[in-house]
Amino acid sequence: MPSKEEESPKPNRGRAAGPSNRRALISAAREVYAEEGLSAPFSAVAKRAGVGQGSLYRHFPDRTALAVAVFEENVADLEAYTAPDGRTIDDLLDRVVAQAMVSTAFIDLITADLHDARVLPLGQRFAAVVARLVAREHEAGHLGAHIDAADVMMATGMLATELARTDAADRPAAARRARALFRAAFAPR
Repeated sequence: MPSKEEESPKPNRGRAAGPSNRRALISAAREVYAEEGLSAPFSAVAKRAGVGQGSLYRHFPDRTALAVAVFEENVADLEAYTAPDGRTIDDLLDRVVAQAMVSTAFIDLITADLHDARVLPLGQRFAAVVARLVAREHEAGHLGAHIDAADVMMATGMLATELARTDAADRPAAARRARALFRAAFAPR
């Protein structure tokens, strides 16, 4: 059996490792910040992902860049999930709750500066998802005429922010309570 000195180092895959390193970093960030909050050292993300700090900083020069990457995946998921004709605002809220439960630390970070050039496109894409669902729900008669896309966007923002500020054990109950309020407020009158 070779000694530590005789073992060959892990081969450096160079640029080819970039996409898999990026995915590993995003996954690790979700875990690290879900467990430890934003006070976790940035280096903990690289360690959990099994990559060097250089790779972390190449992909994500700061925490906001990392949060944008997490939310980019979240928005892409929402776009795909809500695309089928049968999807509703309730489906959107279910998915937002599921995402917020594991992305709580990033919510404060990403909402700290909604006018950041890296954050704006995510908001625009999310607004398009909401507008499509609101139009669909109005057409089906499931949503009151008094509700528009801005109302649903505000509700999802309030829901995500409330979940981010609620103890993990209390989040499911807080989500149920908020959803009941929204259901009543959104109903046709």
